[in-house]
Amino acid sequence: LAIAPNKETECRDTIKKICDSFAVSPIAREVMEVANTGKNIEEHYFLQPMEGVSRTGYRSSWWTQFYYVLWRSWLTVLKDPMLVKVRLLQTAMVATLIGSIYFGQKLDQDGVMNINGSLFLFLTNMTFQNVFAVINVFSAELPVFLREKRSRLFRVDTYFLGKTIAEVPLFLAVPFVFTSITYPMIGLKSGAVHYLTALMIVVLVANVATSFGYLISCASSSISMALSV
Repeated sequence: LAIAPNKETECRDTIKKICDSFAVSPIAREVMEVANTGKNIEEHYFLQPMEGVSRTGYRSSWWTQFYYVLWRSWLTVLKDPMLVKVRLLQTAMVATLIGSIYFGQKLDQDGVMNINGSLFLFLTNMTFQNVFAVINVFSAELPVFLREKRSRLFRVDTYFLGKTIAEVPLFLAVPFVFTSITYPMIGLKSGAVHYLTALMIVVLVANVATSFGYLISCASSSISMALSV
């Protein structure tokens, strides 16, 4: 129902359609009937004792909370496709740069030292890139989270799992793009098994780094504090 900037006319038309649809709905007729007659008004519109609330004080089950937090978090990811494209493009550019610097290494003394250096860059790039990618996730949403938590809308664990799982596809795609470009360019050991082993390790490093970024984000009261830490 919000009116978006530069789309006022379109938004007002949408709002009018929603209001018109509601006006002819059974719910609207029921509201008008209760309002006109005054019958059962307490039953309909006064706050009743909370039935179906568990001992913990939540109306919905753990799975229901998890599903809706995950769905909301996934929508947040989808609403910013440019950010995903930029991250993948950045990863591809850095991977191409590292692959160009260490291109076509041979297994001699110098080659082994260079491969060591390239593997070090694998780890540092995957670590810092992923830490900084998530360091503002929880800090930015802290006021909203605290309000919803106090309203007993969801548990802490469902919120955390929903937020993190929604971003898992991206944290699998980034290591895949990076490894797929650099691995053949550097000339690391050929073979599907060796490539998949390297890819699995890089994925694990990226996700451990992401978890560390989440830790800093959760422990910090603001984005500036998180960046400083």
